[in-house]
Amino acid sequence: MNASAGPEPLSPARALFDVPEGIAYFNTASLAPTLRSGVAAGSAALRWRAQPWRIRAADWFTAAERRRELFAGLIGAAADDVALVPASSYGMAVAAANLTAAAGSRVLVLADEYPSGIYTWWRFAEATGAHMLTVRREPGQSWTEAVLAALDERVAVVSVPQVHWTDGALLDLDAVAVAARAAGAALVVDASQSAGALPLDVGAVRPDFLVTVGYKWLLGPFGLGYLYVAPQRQEGRPLEENWILREDAEDFARLIDYRSTYAPGARRFDVGQRTAFELTPMAVAALEQLTRWTVPRIAATLGTITDRIAAAARSRGLAVTDPHGPHMLGITVPGGLQMRLAKSLEEAGVFTGPRGTAIRISPHLHTTEGDVAQLLTALDAFLETA
Repeated sequence: MNASAGPEPLSPARALFDVPEGIAYFNTASLAPTLRSGVAAGSAALRWRAQPWRIRAADWFTAAERRRELFAGLIGAAADDVALVPASSYGMAVAAANLTAAAGSRVLVLADEYPSGIYTWWRFAEATGAHMLTVRREPGQSWTEAVLAALDERVAVVSVPQVHWTDGALLDLDAVAVAARAAGAALVVDASQSAGALPLDVGAVRPDFLVTVGYKWLLGPFGLGYLYVAPQRQEGRPLEENWILREDAEDFARLIDYRSTYAPGARRFDVGQRTAFELTPMAVAALEQLTRWTVPRIAATLGTITDRIAAAARSRGLAVTDPHGPHMLGITVPGGLQMRLAKSLEEAGVFTGPRGTAIRISPHLHTTEGDVAQLLTALDAFLETA
């Protein structure tokens, strides 16, 4: 399903990525290829960091704030609403530390969801006396329908993604958000498999917290992630206390004038080593490119690719995810053959992600018509011998 039919698709941009001919890479949902501009920015940053006398006090803040601002623009947030975190697990931990649940209430999650969030909510339930409510789909039921059927006033926290990480199955976050608010439940969104590739407006969804890694659809380096914190949650408790989170930390001469006040907005939730001199320029380069492309046009472009692959899979008698995000889909092969298929595809230079019972297909703007043809040719060769 192409969730963004309106915007004009972008032209292929393989030259902006270091993906050689003969490699058909359909595993952005696992680890995105780095933009050439990101590689150049990272190389320059390493050379700069190697000579620390060149680093000024302002450099501890400027690039990190630029990164915060760029990410905020992609999700319709203000920069003050964004914390810089190292991983989705860190962001989930911040959310859990700043939410409450009555004993006997419920924490709603999806079946087969990514482990980091599940483990966080296990600990939260243990501490609060809440119970885990794992939502599963009935045959023919969408994730949205399943969540809405299970969400009632007994639910204290709803923790869901925008698309399911195993196969790109789509949730209607707007509908889930409305139902969560009606039930009085907090909403936590893991956007690691959608931020940067699927339109997302936190002003409309109004989650309490939203977290994403930066190395998938945001095309950035490993170790730099993002946490949106709703304005009403920004007076909460950070996971750690460090110097750079405090008000006026830019004044190095007065750092030992200890103060209890934090920097404004969600910055109190930043990880201590957020500056990341070597990596931040890579993330900024990627976010600037995404901003130029715009997320709606990225989604429209990737939707044309996944729609074609989905139609081809169906014509071969294979089940595909429906509805799915424009940037991801799962192809289910019979008989539990997904691992054998993934190995066969890789031998043909086609890289996918076997997850759950599906082969997960996740292209990006490096993907060409030739890559799609290479995938389908390798798929046909496997089906002939399976």
